[in-house]
Amino acid sequence: MIGQGSEIHRQWQQVRSQLRAEVGDTAYGTWLKPLDLNELDGDRVVITVPTQFMRDWVVAHYADRIRTIWAGLNPAVRSIALNVRPAGAPAPAAPPPEPAPAAVAPEPRSEAVDGTLDDLGARLDPRFTFESFVVGKPNEFAVAAAEKVATSPKPAFNPLFLYGGVGLGKTHLMHAIAWRLKQCDPSRRVVYLSAEKFMYQFIRALRSKDTMSFKELFRSTDVLMVDDVQFISGKDSTQEEFFHTFNALIDRGRQIVISADRSPSDLNGLEERIRSRLAWGLVADIHPTTYELRLGILQSKAEQLAVDIPLRVIEFLASRITSNVRELEGALNRIVHHSTLSKRPISIEVAQDVLKDVLRAADRRVTIEEIQKAVVDHFGVKLADMSSARRARAVARPRQVAMYLAKQLTPRSLPEIGRKFGGRDHTTVMHAVRQIEKLSAEDPQLADDLEVVRRKLQA
Repeated sequence: MIGQGSEIHRQWQQVRSQLRAEVGDTAYGTWLKPLDLNELDGDRVVITVPTQFMRDWVVAHYADRIRTIWAGLNPAVRSIALNVRPAGAPAPAAPPPEPAPAAVAPEPRSEAVDGTLDDLGARLDPRFTFESFVVGKPNEFAVAAAEKVATSPKPAFNPLFLYGGVGLGKTHLMHAIAWRLKQCDPSRRVVYLSAEKFMYQFIRALRSKDTMSFKELFRSTDVLMVDDVQFISGKDSTQEEFFHTFNALIDRGRQIVISADRSPSDLNGLEERIRSRLAWGLVADIHPTTYELRLGILQSKAEQLAVDIPLRVIEFLASRITSNVRELEGALNRIVHHSTLSKRPISIEVAQDVLKDVLRAADRRVTIEEIQKAVVDHFGVKLADMSSARRARAVARPRQVAMYLAKQLTPRSLPEIGRKFGGRDHTTVMHAVRQIEKLSAEDPQLADDLEVVRRKLQA
């Protein structure tokens, strides 16, 4: 065991302080504060945790970071061991008081809530407003729905469910709704948070045996906004509490806004009763960007940065980086920072040089049309069969394979994939994906066919 005054214990306090600054008070109090330093065994630090569940979570989410921080303080420490404290065993002697994180702002809090509700939410990003959101055909319906919710004194659609792929603007719209609500009626109690933080708060309440306070706080909100709800898939206790919170707020006429990376019907791992309630109100899909929308986003971003970007460079980026808005804006930021630091004027040549890795990745991306052609060539069917209504097995199975590969190899949503296959419904695509997953596990020949086509596409 390590004495309180040892150097390794002082390092432990520094590690804890830095972790607290990085993850915030909520996650720190739930997962990291209960950890105890046990001993230094050669080049390995042994830490104890109260439960197996907590150990598994910390190993998955924080162990590597703990080791990295500690190695920076003491290169002799090369590994971290996390052990469950034996039942009935006393915790190590209390360490010295933890120093507050130096020169670090407190955990972000929602600026759209008051009093004790403030502890529930996440900070709103001042950049994410409706004014800064670039509207185009792929997102205009979702934006219109979001604005309606943000300006209505009573629930317009309940819930409003926004979904789309990574980096298409779901979080931006969520923040924009919260800002507009605050602007229209500062007295409304609005909580915006991620589904992950909802889970943190719930587990914290369970551990402190204070679930009633948790329930009362969440159910006293006027507007509850939960981002990335797919995170609670498979987490039964959290889903149970989310279900009851959802029902209580709906019954009281309170507005709920939810976002996810898939539509409610495609959220595998969520209970059916939750999925059906998420689809009660309005479901709005944010589609992948078009070339015109990407041009507008880049021009808007250049104006925000107050940088003169040649039109040829903007057109080059819009045509080559098509995955999502986040990657597009990140590419523009890299070019601008490189130009500033290197004193090189922004040009296509500079863009190609700075973005070599991004452009290589973009070039490797496969399109649905390429997948359809590869499947047609491999199985000896006609390209028209990919969109036809024919249900003969010799045609339907290759079509299902193409849908499955489109889901696996492209960032396209299920509705988008369905449209590429003769306007089929997204549920048809999901059925195809599940069917091929099941059959390929049972049929070695089909598994080989999938691998051959996949290799050809990714070559």
